[in-house]
Amino acid sequence: MSITGIERMKKYGLLIIGLLLTGCAGYRTGYVNVSGGGQLYYEESGRGEPVLLLHGHSLDRRMWDEQWRPLSKHFRVVRPDFRGYGRSSEQREDLPMTHVDDVLVLMDSLHIHKAHVIGLSMGAFVAGDMLAMYPERMLTCVMASGGIRNSKGPSEPMDSAESSKRDKEIAALKEKGVERMKEEWLEQLMSSGGSQRERMRRPLIRMIREWSAWQPLHKEVRLFYGKEAWHHLKERTQNERLDVPTLFLRGANELKGKRTNPAEMRYLGHAQFLVIDDCGHMLNMEQPETFNRVVLQFIQNH
Repeated sequence: MSITGIERMKKYGLLIIGLLLTGCAGYRTGYVNVSGGGQLYYEESGRGEPVLLLHGHSLDRRMWDEQWRPLSKHFRVVRPDFRGYGRSSEQREDLPMTHVDDVLVLMDSLHIHKAHVIGLSMGAFVAGDMLAMYPERMLTCVMASGGIRNSKGPSEPMDSAESSKRDKEIAALKEKGVERMKEEWLEQLMSSGGSQRERMRRPLIRMIREWSAWQPLHKEVRLFYGKEAWHHLKERTQNERLDVPTLFLRGANELKGKRTNPAEMRYLGHAQFLVIDDCGHMLNMEQPETFNRVVLQFIQNH
């Protein structure tokens, strides 16, 4: 559904908070209200302990298609579209927000106190924010192709120099053209892949083509806690390491031989680091069987 379609549904009063049954046992879809009048779309399937699947930039919940059924056999799986992606409402330049706080609203709306949180790339940034800022909401944490960002957080809004730089970047992008930018981005996601990378080309093309590309064309607010999350993590663990079981996953091709432990592991009491060979950035789409086996084993062990 397009953003226009969502607005049409709003007009006729068909958007609701909660669950919309779709006729398939155990499968539900819905929207929840978030700050600034926004709407977050999600899909849910299965029963048991909750698992949240957090997608990457330019993509949406569908990047988890090959995890959806395998995980739903064992868990209550929820996959949202972040604000600005998929069927959720767009972001706004004038509305302070973070993705992790939107996820907490979703969890509260679905009466989920704690969850196994799995994020990849941008989704791993969000999972990292939750690990540092709200560890009490996590059963386990899986961060694939990403971790806590080393970027300015909400307490440091954009200054005039950064705003001017963004103006130039946006103008350059408009001159290049959004479609060309999307093509280059697709090839960047594909480039680190291994022998199975072509299996993900078609779904990536579909999601990237349908992506609104709002983010590179606007001045985003601070969507991640970033450096604030790092500070919070270090403060929390001055006397004792954080005890949320955490798994870091990376593709060997993207690491280019540098297999050093993620810096976050210094502050975690129960952390593992695993590298998947013959694989790049989009681990779950390129090697779904391996990804599913590793993640299922990790969650079930904890």
